Amino acid sequence: MQKVRLPLTVDPVKDAQRRLDYVGYYAANQLGRLAESVGKVLSDAQVTLSFFIDPQKLVVMKGHAEVDVELECQRCNSPFVQKLECDFCYSPVSNLDKIDELPEIYEPIEFNEFGEIDLIGTIEDELILCLPLVPMHSSEHCEVSAHEQVFGKLPEELAKKPNPFAVLANLKQK
Repeated sequence: MQKVRLPLTVDPVKDAQRRLDYVGYYAANQLGRLAESVGKVLSDAQVTLSFFIDPQKLVVMKGHAEVDVELECQRCNSPFVQKLECDFCYSPVSNLDKIDELPEIYEPIEFNEFGEIDLIGTIEDELILCLPLVPMHSSEHCEVSAHEQVFGKLPEELAKKPNPFAVLANLKQK
């Protein structure tokens, strides 16, 4: 099957009635917010989407997205490649009052003024949410070795230094 560029917005109700499936991509240069959150976006975002109506007569958009990005290791400050993958399941709502009526397995997504959803924005949000909190290499690939990392007690040369806040203790007593 040929991969095609995905649309920026879709009408999920019409797509669910037709039970449409999309297999496509968003070009790396279309993912501006993701590019601001990482070092570089290295590949196009590969996306698969399925639209259907569930047994409760709710419109559902289910999908998977993946992209390769370059992150900076917070341990050694060198770049490394990370694959971001996410699975998501949305049910569009016309207004935010209907969110409580949705089953917990569906995330709500709001229609825009044209009855469509911002597909690229939603995919980009999902990819940003799966960024690691603290990006790091695996320990065997990191330039900072395990014996250079200090856990627990401080080295003796740091323990012997006078506390710079000791002067404040005198002020507190007065």
